[in-house]
Formats: sequence, structure tokens, C-alpha cells
Amino acid sequence: MTSNVGPLRSSPSGTAAIHPRRLSTAGRHDAAAGPRLRKQLSIVIPALNERVNMPRVLATIPHAGLASIGYESEVIVVDNASTDGTGEVAAALGARVILQAVRGYGHAYHAGFAAATGDVIATGDADCTYPFDDLPVLLDTLSEKQLDFLSTNRLGAENREAMKPTHRVGNQVLTAVSRVFFRSPFKDSQSGMWVFRRHVWNHLDIRSGGMPFSQEIKNDAYVRGFRCGEVPIRYRVRGGEVKLKALRDGLGNLSQLAGHRVRTMRGPATERCVGDTGCALVSHTGTAPAVPTLAD
Repeated sequence: MTSNVGPLRSSPSGTAAIHPRRLSTAGRHDAAAGPRLRKQLSIVIPALNERVNMPRVLATIPHAGLASIGYESEVIVVDNASTDGTGEVAAALGARVILQAVRGYGHAYHAGFAAATGDVIATGDADCTYPFDDLPVLLDTLSEKQLDFLSTNRLGAENREAMKPTHRVGNQVLTAVSRVFFRSPFKDSQSGMWVFRRHVWNHLDIRSGGMPFSQEIKNDAYVRGFRCGEVPIRYRVRGGEVKLKALRDGLGNLSQLAGHRVRTMRGPATERCVGDTGCALVSHTGTAPAVPTLAD
């Protein structure tokens, strides 16, 4: 039997440090206010040169709504070696800031997850595209459907104007490959907004330090037998500079998918976690286990 609380992970490359000057007070418990809330949520946001977007993004975090459904919340902004003062702005607005000197989407998340203290982790980008204000609904879905990992789908027709046509096609291609390789239920393999139980992270083998991190965490959670689901979300027009390099990042994602597929075929027995209390060994057969999913 394996405990759901395991060693915290750090970035596979470089080190991460807590911002030396300011830490968030959001979600901290005041002993005079009454009994401690039962559930803890960590909202992890990677950020590279998002100074302009940071006030708008952090203003959408629904702390009152989260408290109303029983969650204390902390906001962790991972400053991924920004040069525009992103970290200072985030700290001044009450976020807990983690410095990750090694640039990369995945490196930022490795550092952020290592620092997170919540029983549940939620994610989203710092570019104003993801609806953090929908977190109470997403958390209710995670609980009501008894899921371990809930992802989101941005590719609905209602979001067509928020994404470049080339990016939409690229997302659809990568999602199709993911579904073939891993028989996964996800209709948007590249979405950057997920809500998952902390113990899931402790049992994944995520190696990407870059953009493929997003597809890797979904596919790895699924092939290891976690209860996965996906729901549609509103996706918004990006604020500020677009950092995605479509061709380079697309080819990198395809390469990661191939390597991950090989690992799942050759790997030894792994742990299938069926709840918050422990895990059981299951064999790798090269095909994904049949687990409950949430249709959107």
C-alpha cells in the first residue's frame, strides 16, 4: 500500500526558489476565524514575461467562490526567468512566487508542483485565455464524478475566434495522434487547464521540460489507470505576445508522443491508483486500461 503523500518533485533541470520578498496571504487560515477548512487547493500558473497580463489573470481567481465550496486556496505563480518584472507584479498582487531559472513550460510546472501544498492542484496559463473563474464548477465536477484528473477542451466551435486557424489544426492533429497512441479520451490534448488530485502527480513519470508537458501529463495519467475526464470551457483571446512557435513546438510534441508511446509499451508493471489511500500494481500491456471517463 502506497501513501498518497509522497516526496515532492523538483524541476529535472536547474533549481527553483521561493521569491525572497513576498509570499501570498491568499487562503491562509486565521485561527480567530474559526475551524480550518477541510480542503486545500493550489492554483499553479507558469509565467514568462506576462507582467501586463498578471493583474487581469489574478483578478479572475474566485477565492470567495472556492471558499464557499470548502476550499482554502493558494496561488503560485512560477516566474520562468522573466525579464519584465512579472514576478514582482505577481507578488505585489498577493501570489506566492516561485523562481524557475531554467526556461520551459514543463520546467515551470515541475517547480510549481513541487512547491504546491494543496490536496488538489489546478493549472492555467498567465495569458488571460483560461477561465479561472470556472474553478468552482470544475472542482464540483471532479468530486461528483469521482475523478482523479480532469482536463478541459478549448476546441469547441464557440471558441473558434480565440485561436488561430493554424493552431487549431495543429491541436487537432496532435490530439488525434494522442488518441491513437494511447486510446485516451481527451479531445484536446494540448489544453493547459487541468484540475487533479495531488496524489496523481506523485505517481507519474513526466520527463518533458517544454511544451509537450501538457500532453504528457494527460496521457501518463490515463495509461496509469487514473480516472480521467474532460469538460468544455470558454477559451479567450490571448493577451500580450504569442510565444508559441507552431512548427517547432508541433514537431517537438510529435517526437515526445512517439517516445512516450515506446515507454508505455516497454515499461515494467506500474502503479494504478484507485483512490486517495493507496495503489495497486498492474501490468503494462501497451494498451491503456479501461477507466471511467467524463464525456463532454
